[in-house]
Amino acid sequence: MNQQTEPPAAEDRTFLLHGLARELFTLRRDPLPKMSRPRWLAWLPHVVLTYAAIPCGVLTGMQLNDHYGVYGAAVLGLSLLTSASVLLSMVRPIAAWWLGLVTTTLVAWAIHDHVGQGQSWPWTPSGPFTFAPLILMVALRVPPRVTAWVIGITLGLSGLAEAVLRPPHSQTIVAVVAILFGFVGILGYALRATRLARGKLVEQETLTEEERAQRTLLEERNRIARELHDVVAHHMSVISIQAQVAPHLVENPSAELKENLAGIRENALEALTELRRVLGVLRSEQPDDPANPHHPQPTLAELDGLVDNVRGAGLDVTTEVAGIRRPLAPGVELTAYRIVQEALSNCLRHAPDSRVEVGIAYGPRELHLCIANSAPTRPAPPSHGAGHGLLGMRERAGMLGGELAAGPRPGGGYEVSAVLPMDPETKKDAEEA
Repeated sequence: MNQQTEPPAAEDRTFLLHGLARELFTLRRDPLPKMSRPRWLAWLPHVVLTYAAIPCGVLTGMQLNDHYGVYGAAVLGLSLLTSASVLLSMVRPIAAWWLGLVTTTLVAWAIHDHVGQGQSWPWTPSGPFTFAPLILMVALRVPPRVTAWVIGITLGLSGLAEAVLRPPHSQTIVAVVAILFGFVGILGYALRATRLARGKLVEQETLTEEERAQRTLLEERNRIARELHDVVAHHMSVISIQAQVAPHLVENPSAELKENLAGIRENALEALTELRRVLGVLRSEQPDDPANPHHPQPTLAELDGLVDNVRGAGLDVTTEVAGIRRPLAPGVELTAYRIVQEALSNCLRHAPDSRVEVGIAYGPRELHLCIANSAPTRPAPPSHGAGHGLLGMRERAGMLGGELAAGPRPGGGYEVSAVLPMDPETKKDAEEA
């Protein structure tokens, strides 16, 4: 059975007409956008429109009285309606335009019998100028096609009124009105396009900044993962070798012992293979990359060499170690070294010729770090880095379940402090419990 259906073009036209009707016959609220830069100009358009509403109403009343000889309470009412339409355009532009059309129609009706030789109708001489703000407010907030229909309907009704009800000897100014409204519509469209483009630019800048920060975070996590991969791979290799050597350290090892040690070695090698397969994609292909597995990862035992290098670069660095110095878990050693390294690098970049104090305290369960510098004695040179060193330090501390704080010192300078658990796994189990 054949069904009669509308062609797609007809459906599209119907949809567009319905959308246009919703745009033209709406009372929805559409506030005038505030200017964001500079902030003190945010309310300037609202102030200008508020002050413009008063002379528009006064001008309408003066035209009716002096130009057409219309008096009475109706003049006051039409003046108030003119001002009200301009004020309403700040929050409901389409509703204000309809109110302006109604007011213009009432003004034309009131002066119809008072039009003399050479006087204009249906517009008074000031009518187009008091109506122009309504066209501008519409063009600023609605799509261009709706603005075109608003101007077209306004001019169409004016032309229809002249063709049907034009008083004798009256003068037409429809051409002037069309030029004025067309100019105002184009101006509103240009301002609206500029505002939307600026908004898109701000949005893109925000997204770009967020993406840059996210990318930097991921890059830092990749670097941390590469370093930890080396630590874990080293220990898995040691387990495998110990499991292989252990049977030779025991006289007459039993078959069960040999089987268990062989299983341990096999599992270690399999885990090491899987670890390298999963995290190998993070490995840099450059042979001189400091994260290359052929380079040992630094520990706090190498802190003196790091400090000597920074002193050679021109910083006055002092170190102080409190508590019993002892070996820590490889991840804690690496994280502590990297935090001190990054903090000293920041001092070199942002606080030249300052005094730096590096403090390390070994507690019963936690390692405390503090890197503080005095105020620089000369301006810091411009830095071309990404400026996300603190982000990496926080990632490293947070990965172990530790904490890191950074900020300016009361007397000038800057301070970075961190607390790292001696045994991250024990702290994790305690938090889960």
